[in-house]
Amino acid sequence: MIEIMEKGGIIMYFILLCSLIAAVIVIERLIYLRRSRVDEEVLLNRLKATLLKSHFDEALSICEANPSPISNLLKVGIEHRSYTKQVIREAILDAANLEVPKMERYLSTLGTVAYIAPMLGLLGTVTGNIRAFGVMGGFGNVGDPALLAQGISEALLTTAFGLIVCIPATIFYNYLVTKVNTTILRLENRVNELVLLLEGKQ
Repeated sequence: MIEIMEKGGIIMYFILLCSLIAAVIVIERLIYLRRSRVDEEVLLNRLKATLLKSHFDEALSICEANPSPISNLLKVGIEHRSYTKQVIREAILDAANLEVPKMERYLSTLGTVAYIAPMLGLLGTVTGNIRAFGVMGGFGNVGDPALLAQGISEALLTTAFGLIVCIPATIFYNYLVTKVNTTILRLENRVNELVLLLEGKQ
């Protein structure tokens, strides 16, 4: 591995840094999604039963025991239950707007890594080819074609490494963006349901 890095030149180290950044972000986001996963229907049914009995402290405890974007919205709604329907809706929407950045955290960085990794690989290939042809030019007409081929093959290492980083980073980026967008749509759908649930508890 060290030998390959040395052959690829300094650009290889930048690509390696991109791969480490992408790996850390993907792992952190997958852990976040796993922790925030909650059975919404079960949670809502428990809260409905609790709210019908006007056990608001118990409902808040249920939300705190099941941390997720959905439960955070439910908690805000319950805390504002004594206000008008419009105030409840606005409070929940404000809370939803705070949840979105948490869900989208680091995704732009992951997208940037997926974009620039192959660009760095191409840059490494271009500079490597310039170096290889420069060496060949120094030999004049007696240059060894095998030496040129070796130089080009080493230059292409950066392109290959850049693509190796780019492909999984792009796959995970698209997967995570889709998950976040799905969650945001679900949050929006739950707002009306939550407002109706709390409307009778004003």
